[in-house]
Amino acid sequence: MSEKKKTASLEPVTGLSFEAALRELEAIVARLESGQVDLEESISIYERGSELKAHCDAKLKDAQAKVEKIVVSGDGAVSTAPEDGAG
Repeated sequence: MSEKKKTASLEPVTGLSFEAALRELEAIVARLESGQVDLEESISIYERGSELKAHCDAKLKDAQAKVEKIVVSGDGAVSTAPEDGAG
């Protein structure tokens, strides 16, 4: 039950910035790789890590979509294309 309390006290993944989620994910990976975490806690933090990974992936896809909307014209002028992909 204490593991659920630890997980419940963490900030919801959806409220994290990409950078904060990545830092937390890196800390989880380091803990798991250290081998110093018992089985139950490993499962708990692995689940959190999976949520963080999915959150980071979604943030990266959103950022990529925004970058892809930036258009450079023949004369070097930079503009953005409509978000609906019509441009």
